[in-house]
Amino acid sequence: MRATSVELLLFAAVFILLFGLGDMLIDALWLGNRTMRAPARKVVRGRPLAHRMAILIPTWREAEVIGGTLAHASAAWRGEPYRIYVGVYANDGATLLRVAAQAALDANIRIVIHARHGPTTKADCLNAIWRALRADETIEGDRYDAIILHDAEDFVDPAELAAFDRALYDHAFVQLPVIPLIPGRGAWIAGHYCDEFAEAHQKDIIVRHRIGAPIPAAGVGCAFRRDAIAMMAGGGDPFCADSLVEDYEMGLAIGQAGLPSTFFRARGPDGALIAVRSHFPADLESSVRQKARWIAGIALSGWDRIGWAGGWNRRHIASNWMLWRDRRTVLSAIVTIAAYLGAVLLVSSQATTAFLGIEQAPVPALMGPLLAASSVVLVWRLAMRFVCTARLYGRAEGLRAVPRAFVSNVVSVVAVHRALVLYIKALCGAQLRWDKTPHVTSAVPLRIERIRS
Repeated sequence: MRATSVELLLFAAVFILLFGLGDMLIDALWLGNRTMRAPARKVVRGRPLAHRMAILIPTWREAEVIGGTLAHASAAWRGEPYRIYVGVYANDGATLLRVAAQAALDANIRIVIHARHGPTTKADCLNAIWRALRADETIEGDRYDAIILHDAEDFVDPAELAAFDRALYDHAFVQLPVIPLIPGRGAWIAGHYCDEFAEAHQKDIIVRHRIGAPIPAAGVGCAFRRDAIAMMAGGGDPFCADSLVEDYEMGLAIGQAGLPSTFFRARGPDGALIAVRSHFPADLESSVRQKARWIAGIALSGWDRIGWAGGWNRRHIASNWMLWRDRRTVLSAIVTIAAYLGAVLLVSSQATTAFLGIEQAPVPALMGPLLAASSVVLVWRLAMRFVCTARLYGRAEGLRAVPRAFVSNVVSVVAVHRALVLYIKALCGAQLRWDKTPHVTSAVPLRIERIRS
C-alpha cells in the first residue's frame, strides 16, 4: 500500500507542478502588467443607442424563472431600442404561457415557437430563433446591428446595452463579465462558481485577450455584430446544432476568423461594474450535470470539432496554449483523484506501520522536492483564488473560497465521469439533447446586489 501511495503522489505531484507553472505564468502576466489590472472604464448611459439590438433567449422548461427574467429586462431597459426573441417549444406549455404573459405587457418581446418538440439542443433552439429574426428583418425591411445572447435565468444590467453599443463600434464580438450570485442556501456548491468566475473573468480571460488568443463566448452577456454572425452562418444557421457549447465555439470562430473581439469591463453611471448576474446550481447533481455538459463540449467533442490552431506564430501558440488549458479538465480530474487517493493511502500506511511497529521503506529521493514544489504551487493557487474572490465579493467570501476549492475538485471529478459517458454515447450515435439544469431565481430589485470589483 505504501508503494502504491508513493507512486500516486509522485504522479500527481509532477502534473500539479506542470499545471501550476502554467497557471503561475498567467498570474505573472496579469500581475506584471498594470493595464490588465486597470480599473474598469466608465460608460455613460443615456445617449441614444446607435445599434439596433436583438436579444436571443432559448428556453426549455424555464417556467419558474423566465417571467421574472423578462420582467427585470423590461424594467432595466425601459425606453431602449431592442427586441427580445424567446425560443420556446410547443410541448413546453408552462414556459410558453409565462412568456406570453410577459409579452402582453412588453411589445419588445417576441415569442418564437420551435417547429420541433423539445428538447433538441440549445444550439438548435438558437438557430430557430435566428431564422425567425431573419424573417422579421425581411418583413420589416430593416436589419439588426447586434445579436446578444442570454439565458433564461439571467439578471441583465441596466447599462448593458449602452456598453455593447460602445464596444461594437470597434469589435465583432464583445463579452461582458459574468457574476454568479450567492444564494442564501447551498453556498458551498453555488459559491464555487463565484470563485471560478471571479478568477476567470478578472484575470484569465483578460490575459487571454492580451496575448492574442481568441476569446470564448460565455453564452450570456455576449454580443456579436450582425454581419459577423451572418458570415459565420454562410447563408445557413450560425450555430452548430450538434454542439453542446455552441457559444464557446462561436466566440473562438470569430477570433480565428481574424475579426476583432474584446472582453469589455466598464462601469455604469452608478459606478457599479456592468455585468450579467445569475444564479448557478446550488446542489451537487445539478452542478455535475451542468459542468459535464461543459466538459463534454469543450474538452472532448470540442477537441474533435475544433482541433488546434495550425502554425507556429505568436497568435497560434497563444491560441493552442489556451485551448490546452480549456481541454486539460479530464487529465486534471485524474490527477486530483491520484493526489487524494495517494494522500489517504500514505496516511493509512504511516498509521498502520507505526501501530504495528514495522520499519518503513525509504521513499524515493525525488519525492520530497516534488511534493514541496507542488505544495508551493497549490498554496499559490489558493492565494490567487482568495485574491480574485475577495476583490469581487469581499474578504469573507475570499476566505471561504479556500475550502471551496475542494468542493470545486469534487464537482469536477464527478462531472468528468458523466462527461465521458455523454461523449461515448455521442460517438455511438446517440442523439444530443438539451440536458437542462434546473434554475432558481429570487425576488431581486432592479438594481440588484451591486457587487464591487
